[in-house]
Amino acid sequence: MNIVITGTHKGIGYNIAQYYLEKGHTVIGCSRHESQIVHDQYRHFVVDVCDEKQVNDFAKQVRRDYKFVDVLINNAGIAAMNHFMMTPIETAKHLMEVNYLGGLICIRAFASLLKKSEHPRVVNFSTVAVPFNLEGEMAYSSSKAAVESMTKILAKELAMFRITVNAVGPTPIKTDLIAKVPEEKLNKLLDNQAIHRFGEFKDIINVIDFYLNPSSDFITGQIIYLGGVNR
Repeated sequence: MNIVITGTHKGIGYNIAQYYLEKGHTVIGCSRHESQIVHDQYRHFVVDVCDEKQVNDFAKQVRRDYKFVDVLINNAGIAAMNHFMMTPIETAKHLMEVNYLGGLICIRAFASLLKKSEHPRVVNFSTVAVPFNLEGEMAYSSSKAAVESMTKILAKELAMFRITVNAVGPTPIKTDLIAKVPEEKLNKLLDNQAIHRFGEFKDIINVIDFYLNPSSDFITGQIIYLGGVNR
């Protein structure tokens, strides 16, 4: 498969890329920084997903070099966790730009390449912060709620092209994304889960593997939360 993954510089995106490279797939990654991945089947582009021109140029180069894309994993994202009165409006705007608009821009840019695949897949990233409705995460959770709405609507709009669109909602994973979150807040979040532990990269990859399976052609518009979290 030809798999495009955004946000592969570190963390979740980096680990997903390494996993699919080990499986023998071609991975085309992007981030705002140079790659730390060295592999014959890996190609990296320095791209800001919020910049439509950069993303379109990225997609055009992929079209020239690879002809088609089987999978788009919209992993690039940022977080900010503060009381809404302490959240600058610019921060709220940036969260929406990266987490929601960045994903939308990438889907628009790669849709025509996905149409050429036998089993085209889009996987977006939400978070358990959406169903938890925790105080102090309004701006972040709202940006991811927009991702969920986009996922469900695009599942319908892209169904005619056989493109499935689903999302995974991780519980906290020990990455830089949550490095500055107070331990008390993280523990409160874990207590709300049916399974009281941090998530691991393998948990996310397990869900993505399920979505990417050729037998999952009939599964679209779904959000799977980890940790035993329910709406």
